[in-house]
Amino acid sequence: MIDKKIRDLIKKEEERQEKLVHLIPSENFASEEVRMALGSCLTNKYAEGYPGRRYYQGNGFIDEIENLAIERGKKILGVEHLNVQPYSGSPANSAIQMALLEREDKICGLKLSAGGHLTHGHPKITFSGKFFENVQYDVEEDGRIDYKKLEEFVLKEKPKMIMVGTTAYPWILDFKKFGEIGDKVGAWVVADVSHIIGLIVGGVHPSPVDYVHVIMSTTHKSLRGPRGAFIGVTKKGLEKDPELSSKIDKAVFPGLQGGPHENNIAAMAVCFAEADTQNFRDYATQVVKNAKVLAEALKKNGLKVFGTENHLMVVDVGKGRGKEVAVRLEEEGIVCNANTVPHDKAGPFRPSGIRIGTPAMTTKGWKEKEFEDLAKRMAKIIKVN
Repeated sequence: MIDKKIRDLIKKEEERQEKLVHLIPSENFASEEVRMALGSCLTNKYAEGYPGRRYYQGNGFIDEIENLAIERGKKILGVEHLNVQPYSGSPANSAIQMALLEREDKICGLKLSAGGHLTHGHPKITFSGKFFENVQYDVEEDGRIDYKKLEEFVLKEKPKMIMVGTTAYPWILDFKKFGEIGDKVGAWVVADVSHIIGLIVGGVHPSPVDYVHVIMSTTHKSLRGPRGAFIGVTKKGLEKDPELSSKIDKAVFPGLQGGPHENNIAAMAVCFAEADTQNFRDYATQVVKNAKVLAEALKKNGLKVFGTENHLMVVDVGKGRGKEVAVRLEEEGIVCNANTVPHDKAGPFRPSGIRIGTPAMTTKGWKEKEFEDLAKRMAKIIKVN
């Protein structure tokens, strides 16, 4: 059977991705080799368990693939243990919390409105919000974390876990400070580096590996891999608890998941190998160069920009106008997303900003000149709107 409707829709989406300017920071373009692994026969195989400890027969080659992904990932990350089975970032964060916390333990994370993530302790509506007590820190008016205030907050609240990670934070994260603050209250410190993993591996953002106990990341953003995730255990984590690796593995399977998606794991192995190259390091460097040029050019064209020291920025487009501006930009062939600005008075459903980033178009080969020209285009559209 040939499913013409689905084929036609895929073709249309392929054409959309080819034609438009893509600025959503969490999106990127995977290589042909990554997509080949995703669409391979590996999708046919059940592989509950871990390499050498499967519940089904016929997993000899699967074990080799998963072990290869683990070893390649450990090499580029510098971690002691790596679990590559989480389906995505949110289940991975849930597995970490389930492994290390008891019900009603306290999680400390960055507020969603300040650029944090739902799974970092957002109250009431998420796994972390329903099962644990949550206290959240904020950013200052300029969008930056004040580490002195954060330390005072943590010393007062004494959380069991500190989630270090963001979705719309345009500054370098001081993992050393987070680690030192966590140590003062004996908290688990978990770095969710999903957005900046490619920059870390590429050497243009500091790594958390020496300062935190656990590292979690997705693989499809700045790493340019498939839509999966991994959990890494650091040397510091094993010093705190020698059983940490086992606890993480058990929380992933059988705690939250059944059979892993081995086609996805093979694609992760490919993207880890691609990231361990000079070509990828050059790419990461260009991503940051492009972001800084774009931010400065937008400022020169009269816009208020929060950022940037990494791959993304938040642009203030006027109170409550974020969504309408994002829609207007898409009509003009530029894809971004509406986003709150620091201390947004308009609220999350009518935010006052847009979030933009450079990873995807840098993959397409864009450099500084293209982003300078883009800033002029965007400024005209935003001001007219």
